[in-house]
Amino acid sequence: MTFPNPLLGPGDLPDFAAVRPEHITPALDELLAAAEAALVQAVDERTPADYDTMARVLDVPVERLRRVWGHVCHLQAVADTPALRAAHAENLPRITDFSTRLASDQRLYAKYKALAASPAAASLAPARRKVIQDALRDFVLGGAELQGAARDRFAAIQERLADLSKRFGDNVLDAVDAWALYVEESRLAGVPADVVCAAREAATADGRSGCKLTLQLPCYLPVMQHAQDRALRHEVYGAWARRASDLGDARFDNSPLMREIVELRQEEARLLGHPSYAHLSLVPKMARSPEEVLGFVQDLARRARPFAERELAELGDFARRELGIAELQPWDRSFAAERLKQQRYAFGSEEVRPYFTLPRVLDGLFEMVGRLFGVSIEEEKAAAWHDTVRFFRVRRADPGGQALAGFYLDLHARVGKQGGAWMDSARQRWRRPEGTLQLPLAHLVCNFAAPVGGQPALLTHDDVITLFHEFGHGLHHMLTQVDEVAASGISGVEWDACELPSQFMENFCWEWPVLQRLSSHVDTGETLPRALFDRMLAARNFHNGLALLRHCEFGLFDMRLHLEPGHAGRETALAFEVAARLSPAVPAPFLRYPHSFTHLFDGGYAAGYYGYAWAEVLSADAFSAFEEAGLFDAATGQRFREAVLESGGSRPAIDSFKAFRGREPRLDALLRHQGLLPDATDALPAAAAS
Repeated sequence: MTFPNPLLGPGDLPDFAAVRPEHITPALDELLAAAEAALVQAVDERTPADYDTMARVLDVPVERLRRVWGHVCHLQAVADTPALRAAHAENLPRITDFSTRLASDQRLYAKYKALAASPAAASLAPARRKVIQDALRDFVLGGAELQGAARDRFAAIQERLADLSKRFGDNVLDAVDAWALYVEESRLAGVPADVVCAAREAATADGRSGCKLTLQLPCYLPVMQHAQDRALRHEVYGAWARRASDLGDARFDNSPLMREIVELRQEEARLLGHPSYAHLSLVPKMARSPEEVLGFVQDLARRARPFAERELAELGDFARRELGIAELQPWDRSFAAERLKQQRYAFGSEEVRPYFTLPRVLDGLFEMVGRLFGVSIEEEKAAAWHDTVRFFRVRRADPGGQALAGFYLDLHARVGKQGGAWMDSARQRWRRPEGTLQLPLAHLVCNFAAPVGGQPALLTHDDVITLFHEFGHGLHHMLTQVDEVAASGISGVEWDACELPSQFMENFCWEWPVLQRLSSHVDTGETLPRALFDRMLAARNFHNGLALLRHCEFGLFDMRLHLEPGHAGRETALAFEVAARLSPAVPAPFLRYPHSFTHLFDGGYAAGYYGYAWAEVLSADAFSAFEEAGLFDAATGQRFREAVLESGGSRPAIDSFKAFRGREPRLDALLRHQGLLPDATDALPAAAAS
């Protein structure tokens, strides 16, 4: 009896639990064949250059191919196994080859140019006109205007870059998973009890005594913040700083991959007529030039530097006076900062953690989102890739309860799962050519500590902020009302504006009415006491100067790496140069953060990391509208939903912002939230607001 391939099965939701590595190649064989045949038909002279015809002929099979390949990539990110990784690697060149040919097909490019020039184009809805404009731009970026040897070389670069980026991410994942340190429990003095319990259980599972420490963030961060054993902090920090580098396990060294990636990106840019990859990267973004980005980042750094210098000097003085640390080292900073925060504000990060149980935080988040944006969120059963993954349906909060979207929630760290947090599309909203409305699905992924000792999982306040951040991305994807697949949700949104909804949502995590709804003490059920909240709020801007300067450091490193010639192979040297210029903190000589900088080398943020700070200007200003009107003001929530969340990529992001705020964005809200506001009100640089 032949069973259907779960990657090709019908139904509203993918059967993730049934997918096996051996399903991948047969599914892609079928989907690639269908997409290839569709491309042939689409470029045939008998196929009219008509929007609906092109969607029916080409977009339907291509969207299905991309959707299923997205499932494969997602599974490799959250449930990696050798067999799954091999199947992914086997098919990556095939997908890259088709995608490159599709993006550069000159016959298809001619069809779209004919469509854009046709009388019918003027009568198309605005979202469709933007889709056509974006498509013409992307054909140029995809190499459609290249000829001969340049065209062949461009295609070869795309295939090679896809392979190198995948290997970069795999190396980071493997370097983290391969490292472990077994220590006696006595060395974990000061570390929170639930973290020690999890480390003890991990050692027992390995047949070892004592406690097992790893580089997974739910273990690494508490050790760096709370372990009193300075030598232990040094050892764990050293492993973190050296991961996937020339100073770590040679099997996972990303040095040669980075060099080749940077070289190939610069060559790609030159082939397309741009002086650098930074110039190429900015073509579809809000920022108009590398010089504008450099000015923006350096201006923020200039504003943050005096605060950062004072914060670091105070920390060093405190460490000498109170902790007996004569010379503050990188592995001491988190530990000393936590002690200083406790002394200055009578507040420590662990003090609030028992109040943020995962079930209560989720209930509070869903309630707040429902109240602001007129939706309800309900859990449903769905097949997933791990037994801790949950599925939720989003509906309108009216009597009809119309379904809008769904999302998978995968929140806990584990072996075989990439670190960090992200939102990804499992399916996009689309009014399909067949006439049916396809609703969006999202993956919301974090790496929080798993529950231990029979208690619910406990979140730090930073974890809560992370959850709200990713949920903001999810709302952007799920609440869209755009019916064009290339402009719905986050599709078609400029990369340096994508963080607007996510960073907007973070602001709610500092509001007393919200935290009352998010908190319930794990033992007593008590909500967060007002006095504790006041101390937490007083500590909100603690070391914000250092944090903002660190973001600027990463953004400047990224932009210079992709703008200036000659940095391929000297990524570490450039990182130290940028640190010496911007940061008052001296990095450890063995720090190799570029080697695990997946945002740049395996995450789509190359020459775009500045976008976090760029979009935070927009998000802080957007949130100030709620501060002015009332935190849960329904009319303001509806305006934000309609102007920003529903519009997706159907228009330029600045138009969506101005539709909500009624004016250009300003910088003062960000500086006020960060505690870095000077006396004068500053406006966002004119180019950033254009």
